[in-house]
Amino acid sequence: MLTGNEIRRTFLDYFAQNGHRIVRSSSLVPIGDPTLLFTNAGMNQFKDVFLGLEQRDYKRAVSVQKCVRAGGKHNDLENVGFTNRHHTFFEMLGNFSFGDYFKKEAIAFAWELVTSSAPGRFGIPLDKLYFTVFGGAEIAPGKNLPPDDEAAALWIHVGAPKARVIAVPGLKENFWAMGDTGPCGPCTEIHYDMGPAASDAGHTDCQFGCDCGRYVEIWNLVFQEFNRDAAGNYAPLPKPGIDTGAGLERFAAVLQGKISNYETDLFRPLIDFASKLSSKKYGATPESDASLRILADHSRAAAFLINDGVMPSNEGRGYVLRKIIRRAVRHGRMLGLERPFLFEMARQVAEQMREPYPELLESIDRVTGVIRHEEERFAHTIDMGLRKLEDDLAELGKAQLKADMKEGQEEIARMTQETGRMYPGSVVLPSVIPYPGEKAFRLYDTFGLPLDFIKDVVRDAGLLLEEPGFDRAMAEQRERARASWKGAHKEAASPAYAKLAETFRTEPDFYFGTSARDLRIEAIITPKGLVNELPAGAEGEIVLDRTPFYAESGGQIADTGTLWNNERTLELAEVRGAYYPVTGLVAHRVKAKETLRVGDRVAGEADATRRERNKRNHTATHLMHAALRNILGTHVKQAGSLVAPDRLRFDFSHFAPVDPAELTDIEQQVNDHIRQNTAIETNITTLDDALASGALAFFGDRYPEQNVRVVTIPDPGSPRGFYSKELCGGTHVRHAGDIGVFKIAVEQSVASGIRRIEALTGEGALADYQRSKELLAEVAARLHVGESEVNEALERLAQAQKQVEKQLEAVQRKAAVGKLDALLQGVRSVKDVPVLAAQVEGLTREGLRELVDPLRQKMGSGVFVLAAVEDGRVALLSSVTKDLTNRLHAGKIIQSVAKDLGGQGGGRPDLAEAGGKDTSNLKSALDRVYPLIEGMLSSH
Repeated sequence: MLTGNEIRRTFLDYFAQNGHRIVRSSSLVPIGDPTLLFTNAGMNQFKDVFLGLEQRDYKRAVSVQKCVRAGGKHNDLENVGFTNRHHTFFEMLGNFSFGDYFKKEAIAFAWELVTSSAPGRFGIPLDKLYFTVFGGAEIAPGKNLPPDDEAAALWIHVGAPKARVIAVPGLKENFWAMGDTGPCGPCTEIHYDMGPAASDAGHTDCQFGCDCGRYVEIWNLVFQEFNRDAAGNYAPLPKPGIDTGAGLERFAAVLQGKISNYETDLFRPLIDFASKLSSKKYGATPESDASLRILADHSRAAAFLINDGVMPSNEGRGYVLRKIIRRAVRHGRMLGLERPFLFEMARQVAEQMREPYPELLESIDRVTGVIRHEEERFAHTIDMGLRKLEDDLAELGKAQLKADMKEGQEEIARMTQETGRMYPGSVVLPSVIPYPGEKAFRLYDTFGLPLDFIKDVVRDAGLLLEEPGFDRAMAEQRERARASWKGAHKEAASPAYAKLAETFRTEPDFYFGTSARDLRIEAIITPKGLVNELPAGAEGEIVLDRTPFYAESGGQIADTGTLWNNERTLELAEVRGAYYPVTGLVAHRVKAKETLRVGDRVAGEADATRRERNKRNHTATHLMHAALRNILGTHVKQAGSLVAPDRLRFDFSHFAPVDPAELTDIEQQVNDHIRQNTAIETNITTLDDALASGALAFFGDRYPEQNVRVVTIPDPGSPRGFYSKELCGGTHVRHAGDIGVFKIAVEQSVASGIRRIEALTGEGALADYQRSKELLAEVAARLHVGESEVNEALERLAQAQKQVEKQLEAVQRKAAVGKLDALLQGVRSVKDVPVLAAQVEGLTREGLRELVDPLRQKMGSGVFVLAAVEDGRVALLSSVTKDLTNRLHAGKIIQSVAKDLGGQGGGRPDLAEAGGKDTSNLKSALDRVYPLIEGMLSSH
């Protein structure tokens, strides 16, 4: 009997002896192939070779490929553990020809390896084997692919009984394609008769072709001889290829005389280890057996996926891995395993696979660390949620039993009444009572149980989940969230942070300096989720056990800086910011310059200059807040703030603009306290005590009941003993004088009842002063006056501009009146009413207005619509003399004309104005005025 390791080696050695290059398995993460979630076949790594996009220095290859089929179109995870041959992770034996040998050699190789009893061959009895070939198929009306008679003849030639070579028509079973287009071709399969004991249906004498589980495909040989185009045409490939795949697990079952793959040495040691961990004997009950098989299978998949770089997350590959781990955890709990255990099984996988995959054993500490962390994170989630779910299912089971008994009794009574005969108490089962979707959503929303996890548990209980109810509850929650959200969009934190925060908090170390040594990297998070390392050049987020970097909060922006090695001799990463993804946890946004790993000890150094500028602006914000309340009134409340290195911004509630005199007083009061150079005090107290002492809470911050930080700016002359006292977690200067100077730059409205002040301190205020000084000097030079005479010179310019504008208006009026006679020549009679529609060149909207009165006087009675083009837009004006307003309305006329020009307007019955955007349509719009007026007059 060959072991799994011996089967692998036999397969590789046989083909190596026949001129094949042994190619090691590729990663489970397909490289450069976004169409695949995981590597799922031996040919994946050779795809570009078959497509002609890549050349290798060999034309024959053999491999044992690691594969995962647990997502995408292969999402049959729920069957794993409950059937003999479903797996998430498996190994595919395969031999390949890239334009070298074809059908004859491929069939000969397979025949010899499978049937020969010589050393280094499998020696499977011929009476257990069947061989299927492509039986032809219609690919279009009147167009067929012929049956593969050549393959059938080759099998018979090598020794297969003719009766056991079976042609299967159609493209479904014995025809393989890489995709909708590309290489494809017929295939031939070798099947093994597992015997009546393998029949899921209990068949004892079924024939080949029965799908009861007795007849198992063990090897598929694909003959890639066509290229299929988008139109469905099949053209012969210039270099046909061979691509074969044989499941190691199935071969092991055959060669070891087992009905189930799980009984082979590939799985049984793992099952036995799980049995020992759980104290559940394999073979005791079908339910525990299924769970033990799931643990064996899923431990293999998790170990190999993590080894190949996949990390648990909420999307893509990481999500599939997380599902696999969580499904294993749940079945472990069904076996009584409450503590983390899967990581121990992963270590057993590495030991068992050390010969073919030594790299797994080398990385097993990292692999088991990731699995254990995921187990621990998930344990807390499922404890309460799973108990609630199981309670619900127990109640539902009772309800189901009552319903079954009631319906059975009613059916018996009905049949007795109809026939007059007595019937035994057999129960007629009603439809299964579904588990309510609303309940499932509460478990999902409150306890964090994944939907697929809930479905798994419900299905294992023999029930169904009422999914539409779940979907409705989810939609309602989203609607509530949209209705209640009043702020800007905020990106949700990665679930990895929420779970990490359950057992860990970052210790702030930024109040007493900008650098710290011996910081431990606790976690690394990328868009894929938690990872164990971040390579050089990559961007990600890092959680440290303590941090000298201030994390963005309370309006103060984050520190930036550098991560070094502990000796400060090697720069490890650029720190681009930090924030709190969840309360108490600081995430650092970094770009790695060297590889960073979880567990590394590093030194952190925040940009000290940036920090000092932030501190000045933050303390100045507190001073300004106090000044605003002193000068404007205690109704002033903070409504938002920004503390940045270059400025501070403060939004506050106030009913009117702050006048210049008040702004001067605010600025003066803040600078007075800066000059006093009072020492800034901080202390930690309870929230109640802080508020009772007069401390103000900042807008939008969430404070704990205990250990709140209070920042006080003393004022011995005040009855309260302080000038400012606020709850604040930000960084501040030691003395008010460190701010230097405070200068208000802008005061404006940002919303109804909300004002905003932007201000500068220190170097920012100095730079602003210098810019203003330079601007004043430039203006004075252009006016040819001294700096002290600028105001007088500007007033003279303003008066001169007013005079020019008056003169221009007079010229426009004169020009407009001069156009009257020319305009009047365009008057038409419409139902005895004089009508004029004209464009007036060279006039503005004001010029059009100047024409109204003189034009009315000239016309006496009538209607006119005038237009002028100004700055790429159309100005329109319509007038109806008083004697016609009972029949015509100037506002309605102008509305119709403006609509044709992509604009709008309106006005009184006698005079109206409008505007339009489409200058190209102006002439036709004016031409339509005459029929418009005619229609209006006809309706009266």
